[in-house]
Amino acid sequence: MSGDDVVGGAVGGLKTYEVRTYGCQMNVHDSERLSGLLEGAGYVRAPEGTAEGDADIVVFNTCAVRENADNKLYGNLGRLAPMKAKRPGMQIAVGGCLAQKDRDTIVERAPWVDVVFGTHNIGKLPVLLERARVQEEAQVEIAESLEAFPSTLPTRRESAYAAWVSISVGCNNTCTFCIVPALRGKEKDRRPGDILAEIEALVAEGVSEITLLGQNVNAYGSDIGDREAFSKLLRACGNIEGLERVRFTSPHPRDFTDDVIAAMAETPNVMPQLHMPLQSGSDTVLKAMRRSYRQDRFLGIIEKVRAAMPDAALSTDIIVGFPGETDADFEQTLHVVREARFAQAFTFQYSKRPGTPAAEMDGQIPKAVVQERYERLVALQEEISWAENKKQVGRTVEVMVAEGEGRKDGATKRLSGRAPDNRLVHFNPALLAADGAEGEAEEPVRPGDMVTVEITYAAPHHLLAEGPAKAVRRTRAGDAWQKRQGA
Repeated sequence: MSGDDVVGGAVGGLKTYEVRTYGCQMNVHDSERLSGLLEGAGYVRAPEGTAEGDADIVVFNTCAVRENADNKLYGNLGRLAPMKAKRPGMQIAVGGCLAQKDRDTIVERAPWVDVVFGTHNIGKLPVLLERARVQEEAQVEIAESLEAFPSTLPTRRESAYAAWVSISVGCNNTCTFCIVPALRGKEKDRRPGDILAEIEALVAEGVSEITLLGQNVNAYGSDIGDREAFSKLLRACGNIEGLERVRFTSPHPRDFTDDVIAAMAETPNVMPQLHMPLQSGSDTVLKAMRRSYRQDRFLGIIEKVRAAMPDAALSTDIIVGFPGETDADFEQTLHVVREARFAQAFTFQYSKRPGTPAAEMDGQIPKAVVQERYERLVALQEEISWAENKKQVGRTVEVMVAEGEGRKDGATKRLSGRAPDNRLVHFNPALLAADGAEGEAEEPVRPGDMVTVEITYAAPHHLLAEGPAKAVRRTRAGDAWQKRQGA
């Protein structure tokens, strides 16, 4: 694109947009839909490197999970206020969980915002923007229940070779630390046929990896009256020709049943990877969190998964410093971490979520105590992650080449990608020739292609394959990526 094509915020005479995303994978996927909606309405994405405030439309897709979520939003809105004052045609929209929660408060605190929309009506964004422009006043529209399943909306997917596929929205759990059910509503499942049709369409476009998404993904079926619906869905994914990798996130231990473990183990394209949120290892704390499982149940699931898939990589979420957590409670969390031997753990210091029962509980833990426990947990998990990764040295794995994953080393020309168990691998794109010499692949390796490498070094958060690749398999997913680059 030449400089002549960009005038003010416009590209080629078309108005530009920017979507800023905060929070979970569900929000990331919602942002793909917001981008699709805006492009369907005639806007174009602001070019990479566009200065802050230069896009004609800025959309904040917000998260309400962390305590300082609103501070971050209003800080960002404050920075845009003077920029918007200089550009009267510029519009700002705020959506997502924080918008669903705060509603009119956003316009009261930031009257220069044009549109506020919620989690249930993201499809209204283009209409609300146009209404705000014509009426010259803020449009606040928050639906109390889902208007249409989001997957029916147009989507601008970020990747040509990997895609999110929502199988449900909402959550029926009542965890005392979580505000998501109040903001996204009760669980609503998609029909299996609709899900499989979307996956087949994606594969036809070149996608070779899909991640099934749900707020509580393995509870899928509760809304349609089939307790084994999720395992059936995994097995059905195994019958889709051209679909190489299937992942899912995030499951709940309460709903993790033996038929799901069997489906994972017996369906070749379902990857040997499981993200299972623990939150706490203490039965007392789990009860206070209103998590409907206990330590024995959690470790029992891990044991069954390892028996069925010995090489599976397990990851988790853990909250440190939940109200009332004692030293003994925290030691139970450390015990589970030692027993489970997670490849990776996403660890969080408890923070109050306004509107949740936990925010009003007695026994709020002093910050210094939470920090000390958090540091001990992180140190233990780092040690375990490194030890588990060292077990990968000497193994041969097929890596799906990724775009923008990890660092590209200019000196070594390393590329990066994910092994089947989702471990990050940096590798040498040179190819091992038949005579044992190192040579160049006939054509450049592309994101979406598959490269077979031998792991030579392990760090806590990545693996390294320093030798030349054993094989390179060019794929339709790589073709799709290459086609998108030329678009």
